[in-house]
Amino acid sequence: MLDALHGLRWPVRSRVAAAAPGAQRSRKRGSSGEFTEYRLYRQGDDPRSLDWRLLARSDRAFVRVTDERALLVTWLLLDASASMNFPIVTGNGTSKWDQASAMAVGLAAVVHAGGDPVGLIVSGGGRIIRIPPRSRRGAVQEMAQALDSVSCGGGDQMDKALSMLSPNTRIVCISDWLGNLKDTMRAASVLARAGAQIDAVHIVAQEELEPPAGTHRVEDPEPAGGGPAAAADLVLSRQEHKLYTQNFAAFRKTAREGWQRLGAGYTEVLTSDDAARMVRAIVTGSRA
Repeated sequence: MLDALHGLRWPVRSRVAAAAPGAQRSRKRGSSGEFTEYRLYRQGDDPRSLDWRLLARSDRAFVRVTDERALLVTWLLLDASASMNFPIVTGNGTSKWDQASAMAVGLAAVVHAGGDPVGLIVSGGGRIIRIPPRSRRGAVQEMAQALDSVSCGGGDQMDKALSMLSPNTRIVCISDWLGNLKDTMRAASVLARAGAQIDAVHIVAQEELEPPAGTHRVEDPEPAGGGPAAAADLVLSRQEHKLYTQNFAAFRKTAREGWQRLGAGYTEVLTSDDAARMVRAIVTGSRA
């Protein structure tokens, strides 16, 4: 996957506030950095910004205007609640957590290759794992090792994870959104209004889209109030299957439109999707 993402860069959707020099466009204009345009010289401008060759040709004084470049911290937030362990797979199968981890490592590698710091927060099982943003060598490997050690469980704590972050960042939230979606969006909206650039990655199991035929043991891994999981054997009739499909499609639409109203990017990723292809879709803006 990392070989497939080699050379990929992730531009920001809007200019970032001035910060340490880096790869992203800053809101600050200056006399160093990437050239953007000429404008007439005004009293008080730095004479060093004058284009003397243009002055000699046109007998008019112009200064070179450039864009400063700034570092942009990227945070990857992963939901490690119990529902992310679905389906429990054997052999070469992929669970929602497997796909979420692959997406996080791929996005971290793209950010790191661009020279920006990248940090990780994993919430679930009643605890939060936090790796602060780093741009040093080995940062992506450290994150991959941390993700490999996670056991999904408990309820969704994405809203608490978001409350730990500052607005002048890029934030990628990776979840199946089957937990506390409203509180998560409420926390994200505060950051978005303050200038954070947010992307939501919706992990969906292929089995959720089209449940296989037969009798299934159905269990709610994240019951309301944190009580014991309720389980039952279930056989879907044709009508019940149609109703389930409609309800699940409506839920996904609600999630997509909710994030888009916040100005966030939204990408639905199936467990059957190629992780490198979906990372590229997020980075290039060609979202599913």
